[in-house]
Amino acid sequence: MGGGRFGPVFAASLLLVIIDLCKGSTIGICYGRNADDLPTPDKAAELVKQHNVKYVRIYDANIQVLKAFANTGIELMIGIPNSDLLTFAQFQANAHTWLRNNILPYYPATKITFITVGAEATEFNSTSLVVPAMQNVLIALRKVGLHKKIKVSTTHSLGVLSRSFPPSAGAFNSSYASFLKPLLIFLADNRSPFMVDIYPYYAYRDSPSNVSLDYALFESSSEVIDPNTGLLYTNMFDAQIDALYFALTALNFRTINIMVTESGWPSKGSAKETAATPDNAQTYNTNLIRHVINNAGTPAKPGQELDVYIFSLFNENRKPGLESERNWGLFYPDQTSVYNLDFSGHGSVDVITGANITSSNGTTWCIASLNASEIDLKSALDWACGPGGNVDCSAIQPSQPCYEPDTLISHASYAFNSYYQQNGASDVACSFGGAGVKVDKNPSYDKCIYMTAGSNKTLSTNTTGIPSTSSSLARKVHISLSMWTVGVSVLFSLANGIVQGW
Repeated sequence: MGGGRFGPVFAASLLLVIIDLCKGSTIGICYGRNADDLPTPDKAAELVKQHNVKYVRIYDANIQVLKAFANTGIELMIGIPNSDLLTFAQFQANAHTWLRNNILPYYPATKITFITVGAEATEFNSTSLVVPAMQNVLIALRKVGLHKKIKVSTTHSLGVLSRSFPPSAGAFNSSYASFLKPLLIFLADNRSPFMVDIYPYYAYRDSPSNVSLDYALFESSSEVIDPNTGLLYTNMFDAQIDALYFALTALNFRTINIMVTESGWPSKGSAKETAATPDNAQTYNTNLIRHVINNAGTPAKPGQELDVYIFSLFNENRKPGLESERNWGLFYPDQTSVYNLDFSGHGSVDVITGANITSSNGTTWCIASLNASEIDLKSALDWACGPGGNVDCSAIQPSQPCYEPDTLISHASYAFNSYYQQNGASDVACSFGGAGVKVDKNPSYDKCIYMTAGSNKTLSTNTTGIPSTSSSLARKVHISLSMWTVGVSVLFSLANGIVQGW
């Protein structure tokens, strides 16, 4: 009897472990709203969906934002501001009321997975309130059975460390000991991550004589050696993450994972902020995404999963401080890109001074409009790749040059341009019911070359004769889900065999 019970438990555990191992590191985006010219939350959610971003951090529990992300499948990290910490810390009933009014009416349609209680509290002298508030939020979640589905944590700046170099000497500031000890116990007990905001930009800006720009941008060809461990570092991001891991280890908290809740690079700054440029912002974020998606880990934690949220979705014109503070966005308020960015981490995006220059011979291309709805893009893409448009869409099939980034807007752009060029590059050929837009900047990247009028076919390698019908395109869209489903089915079969063997 005992063996019969153990078999299913073992099989189920094996399945969960394998699925968890397949998760991999993820890239999310921070959706700040400290501005008076931003698009509505509905449009912001649509923009995020178009770029296939699955994780979003917001800084409060705004009802309109929660509604906008309902039924999108996007996982939300929501925040309790520092200004509300006292209310949450004083009485558990306040946390329960907040949960009942602000979360439960929208969950699970809106997929909330994290609640951050306070933000960088050490910077605002509110540390004494954080852990009591976190405990009350957790109690409220436990009362409604959501404590295992929604994790509770708080975010920190790197200022929580008193020493970060060399990484192996990483140590927490002793003046925060009374705050950190109960916090780390809470995180370990509830398997919640240690959340930190990492900004190599500031390290370079404030000390350019000690930190090289290439080292901050993931572009360094040289290595920095940790004299205590012999570990080699080629970028500041990894060094800062490892300093935190070593600081946690020094306090015997070895099981707490780190999550980066903010990181990025500004595209514009004041006269003294010379590193705040679109090129540097594009380089940093492109390299960061690739580094994370490839599950590179860090020198001290090779292959360790690390989830990272890029700051920020939009430029925010009401943020105080230097010019750079208002220019961290990947998009302008009108939803146009500040610079090209490949969120998949698999493609190659040239910096603005490269392939993204304006054509000097009058050549134009047709791409998908960022303002088009997902429904309109899907309909236009299916038409272009089907009998109606008769476009050869083999290049956007899996393993082909234009498949990555695997997003609707990228695939639609390729198909729209092919139809546009094959039909005389006329205005009408780029309409697609308003879903297409003409540009004079070449959208080609890596081995994915967008055709121009007069060329017979996209100049690319590794293309095969895959049928370019709308049905094959639909199969392509669902291939990843199908492969995962088959994999899970195999695992369940394996589990069933194990159970029967017991």
